[in-house]
Amino acid sequence: MNNIDRRTFIRTSSALAAGLAISPRANAGISAKTSVASGHAAPSDTLNVALIGCGSMGWVDLSDMLQHGGVKCLALCDVDSNVLNFRAGELNKSQGGKVDTYSDYRRILDRKDIDIVVIGTPDHWHCLQFVDACRAGKDIYVEKPVANSMAECDAMVAAARKYNRVVQVGQQQRSSRHFKDMVEYLRSGKLGKIGRAHVWANFNYAAMNPLGPDSPVPEGVDFDMWLGPAPKVTFNKDRFHGSWRMFWNYGGGLITDWGVHLLDMGLWGMDIKTMPLKITAAGGKYLRPDGANETFDTMSVVYQFDDFILEWENNAGTETGPYGKNYGFLFRGTNGTLVANREDWSVYPEKDKAAELTVKADYQERKAHIADFLDSVKTRNTQTACTIENGSFCAKYAHLGNIAAKTGEALVYDDTTKKFNVRQADKYRKPAYRNPWKFPQVP
Repeated sequence: MNNIDRRTFIRTSSALAAGLAISPRANAGISAKTSVASGHAAPSDTLNVALIGCGSMGWVDLSDMLQHGGVKCLALCDVDSNVLNFRAGELNKSQGGKVDTYSDYRRILDRKDIDIVVIGTPDHWHCLQFVDACRAGKDIYVEKPVANSMAECDAMVAAARKYNRVVQVGQQQRSSRHFKDMVEYLRSGKLGKIGRAHVWANFNYAAMNPLGPDSPVPEGVDFDMWLGPAPKVTFNKDRFHGSWRMFWNYGGGLITDWGVHLLDMGLWGMDIKTMPLKITAAGGKYLRPDGANETFDTMSVVYQFDDFILEWENNAGTETGPYGKNYGFLFRGTNGTLVANREDWSVYPEKDKAAELTVKADYQERKAHIADFLDSVKTRNTQTACTIENGSFCAKYAHLGNIAAKTGEALVYDDTTKKFNVRQADKYRKPAYRNPWKFPQVP
């Protein structure tokens, strides 16, 4: 999502949250539940939720959640008190009463009256907060990508399974009727034999201006806590709010931001559940070589399988792309090509071998995704629309692309032994956490 889209989306969701009437079971249909975290029935079957990371998508997720009956936010957490106080003010108006605020997420996890945590922090924080939330008996809605490394993905899957938590990953396209119909079409065989799936994302926000000077930490910001397990650095606003995902210690660029959404559709469409046979990639800062971003503004990745290839492409600093779409994916078969994004999917026939077709999106995926999660929490169903296993799988594909581009080697990855065929690549699999933070061990 580009910067303009993000701001518009957040304003819209804020307005929705502010206009909530916390009214009675407007969207009832969720069965009564017992709070697993607290061991007692919640008042009026209310699900009590807390948000960790209030600046962007976490706030959007919470706002969407509060539109459902029987959900109440008890606490907010953020290391920037300016953001925290602003969001708390909005929430106090919409809910009535005073929401509790924290700068340390662990204080939220200590509370027995909170059933759900929403994790909307930068990617490098997801793993620790997620594993700690699992141990505390919370169910979790976690933003994508689930983690900033492959080893963290594995730790999160292990924790969710060990503590039997209900998890939804914020890859909302998994709840879209639009894309379910598309996958059904692909399964029908009408496109013929598919030899290529191609995924792309071209956005200006991922190409940054040159890095500005360091500056004092802004008042109200606990920057050491923001860094958490990441290496100690001086403060620079160009590595902070909104732009952190373009720096390796905190994010992975376009392929981990948009890529997990779009690669997910490619993997789902081709019914792939395993690692590729081989990964090759190339990337660099070619469009904006002076940009502050460490991640690749220009990148191509090829994931090879027995009888087809899946490709990723990004060009940060441009917003044009194949078939007039700056982001999307396509499946090229012997009978035609299917091209899709969140707005529609269309079939372009190969001569007269398939019927020309265009299907418009219904734009209900976010609402459906949140409803699926809340239903699953109350029924204790761990098979949500986007499980932690699927979120981890897609994130690994994105990380494989980055690692292949960093090493410049043709990689083979064994997801059982957790080893690459090239020793140089193994060092990118697991981050070294900065003291006093420890990489979570999940037996």
